[in-house]
Amino acid sequence: MTRRKKIYEGKAKILYEGPEPGTLVQYFKDDATALNGQKKAVLEGKGVINNRISEYVMTRLNSIGVQNHFIRRLNLREQLIREVEIIPLEVVCRNIAAGSLSQRLGLAEGEALPRSIIEFYLKDDKLNDPMVTEEHITAFNWAQTQEIEDIMSLTLRINDYLTGLFHGVGIILVDFKVEFGRIWDGDFSHIILADEISPDSCRCGTPRRTRSSTRTASAATWAW
Repeated sequence: MTRRKKIYEGKAKILYEGPEPGTLVQYFKDDATALNGQKKAVLEGKGVINNRISEYVMTRLNSIGVQNHFIRRLNLREQLIREVEIIPLEVVCRNIAAGSLSQRLGLAEGEALPRSIIEFYLKDDKLNDPMVTEEHITAFNWAQTQEIEDIMSLTLRINDYLTGLFHGVGIILVDFKVEFGRIWDGDFSHIILADEISPDSCRCGTPRRTRSSTRTASAATWAW
């Protein structure tokens, strides 16, 4: 049996060298983490479920024009993906006040935001993934201005799709995290969706009504 070369291992996935140039094999682990890895557990079968959910979402997003790195599912835990140059940012889209946003701005958990808000965080576990601005991103050359605009546009399209998908089964999309990468064609590159979209990267809740009949979200599940 040929031993595959490990390219990267994170909290929830392992990337291996792919069978063809420009490809990787993405393996979904059963490890579950919270608070940037401070809390850890192993949930049997989690990787299998996340693999199938991410496959479904990525396939549907591609069908509506959101290009991503997914090629095909290989087995219960693995999928073949395109190798991309990952942009070192976690992109968070928020629809409902929760978590750090509520803490920073004094908003009530479950309060609907005036509009969807996109935030950027530097991918660096040692620094606890600090929040950064567009000024930081361009100053340190993590991404160009046009790339930031493309990322924000794609994130809002993803948000529209996921919000409708979850609403159809009675779930409110509180917020979610996505990552993006570059695909190069000679000297030119374009941005595509990478990583995964699964329960590991989404925070969801169920509808409730307050006395004023304003729709909010009940206790949300913390996913990432």
